Amino acid sequence: MDLGLGGSVAVVTGASKGIGLAVVRTLAGEGATVVAGARTVDALAGLDGVTALAVDLAEPGGPERLVAHAVERHGRVDVLVNNVGGVRLRLDGFLSLDDADFEAALQLNFFSALRATRAAVADMLPRGAGSVVNVASVNAFFHPDGLVIDYGAAKAALLNVAKALSQELGPQGIRINSVSPGPVATDLWLGDEGVAATVGRATGADPAAVREQVTGGIATGRFTTPEEVATVVAMLASPRTANVTGANYVIDGGLVKTM
Repeated sequence: MDLGLGGSVAVVTGASKGIGLAVVRTLAGEGATVVAGARTVDALAGLDGVTALAVDLAEPGGPERLVAHAVERHGRVDVLVNNVGGVRLRLDGFLSLDDADFEAALQLNFFSALRATRAAVADMLPRGAGSVVNVASVNAFFHPDGLVIDYGAAKAALLNVAKALSQELGPQGIRINSVSPGPVATDLWLGDEGVAATVGRATGADPAAVREQVTGGIATGRFTTPEEVATVVAMLASPRTANVTGANYVIDGGLVKTM
């Protein structure tokens, strides 16, 4: 199926690895011109249809600079994918966290998206068209976990703002949607400093046993791939889903059991 993204200009944050890199490749494969932002951009070199910009998206001004770069280079932004994010496991409990810890999680996982969205929507409004897709997480609403309390709070804020913006901007032709993955086969989960390894070190368990315990609660028995998340993102970015806004698509292999 042609998603109708050919000729569109898409901005992707957190684009150098994992879900972000898969989204860049998927959108470019659909014919979009992609402006990809991350702190390091070596992995993006040589990708057809992709322009990379090294930028710290957690810093005020970073997301705006990425969007401005797309507008300056290509004249507009049609699609924004807010993917940048990160999590630190809070193994020592709530009282070990201070305001700065929550501030850091919010800057990376919420304010970066808020700033990018503000800049992109300002460009989209005069044309009365555009699509924003946020990569959130099941941690925003499913079995909130003290190990990721600050991350979950930031992603919950992102979902709430997306829903509110969908109501304001829908009549003006701009759609805002979200994707909430469960565990994804990326370094965030499976890397040497990922969730499985970190929990394993803290509990004395083998990381493979940690992964097995997690997949035991997933109906499909496996982690989602970055490419599967990217497919949902591209679908929501596409004019094929032009009447979908304010939605949150969960892709978790059946981890969430409730309606």
